[in-house]
Amino acid sequence: MPENHIAGNKPLWLLIEEEIQNYTDADFTDAVSLQTSKKIAAALDETGYNVTNSGGNWLQLQTAVDARGSVGRPFLKDFDQAVAALALDDIEDPYRTSLGIIQELGKVWHALLPSENRPDVEEIVINKRIALVIERAKELGGEEGIRFLISESFEPEKITEVMNISEGEYKEVKAKVDAELAEIKRVKNLLASAEEASDEDKIKLLLKENTADELILEIGGFEQAALDTVKKAMQAELEEQKRKEEELAAKKAAEAAGPSLDSISPDDMLEYIEGLREILDFAGSEDDIRIMSEQSSIPKALVDIAVSDPDKLDELEKEAEG
Repeated sequence: MPENHIAGNKPLWLLIEEEIQNYTDADFTDAVSLQTSKKIAAALDETGYNVTNSGGNWLQLQTAVDARGSVGRPFLKDFDQAVAALALDDIEDPYRTSLGIIQELGKVWHALLPSENRPDVEEIVINKRIALVIERAKELGGEEGIRFLISESFEPEKITEVMNISEGEYKEVKAKVDAELAEIKRVKNLLASAEEASDEDKIKLLLKENTADELILEIGGFEQAALDTVKKAMQAELEEQKRKEEELAAKKAAEAAGPSLDSISPDDMLEYIEGLREILDFAGSEDDIRIMSEQSSIPKALVDIAVSDPDKLDELEKEAEG
């Protein structure tokens, strides 16, 4: 590390300015400024920095003391005001923001201008931004605040701490965010696959792929009027698609339910009833009965009877045997 930086400690130039704040204007007159510098140097020696016996560090201290006497106020008064005045929108790029502060304050405080100070100022600006993000998240509150911190790439542990929520609550919101991001990616891929198509065909593609109107407008960049026109033109097509989807869903449901009682042959009926009785002897709840029956491909109509009126199975068995 350079001699004006010690790991785990504040940079020397900042400690110098903090010490300077402990003195009044009278301590920086020509008559006593040297004594003031020696007192500050002795205090800084206690922090681990060698100032009293280091030419470079002593010169840095003297430069700061001379500036304090010349300007007539502590540097940190101006610096803290500049940082405190920052809003979240002012720190989109901490590097540029820190440069702006250095350039502005450097008009008066020339010691701030050396490039080795920029990383320290940038770190202060970054910490300011983190504090502002947390403040904004707390103002938003609830799911909106959690989403905001996720968008700012906060770690899960920090989010649960800041928002005072459980890990489960965090994971619930994170799952929603991940699903939304996955959907956005899917829509972008669809648009990329139709890059050469007309806007009308792109909209048609997105509608056929069950894309939400908001994403069609936002990601596709289309106008609402264009979307409405295409939706109207393909209304019949969409209705037919919906009908087929409902028909397919009904078919799958019917297949899952199995044959009706009237269509079950006597031999199959006896086999199903035998299987059901074994399940009834073993299962402890209706849910267990239905799950095990589904795994054994027993028709739903028979299962409904088994859970509601199991004695009726005897009647059905006699009919099948007769």
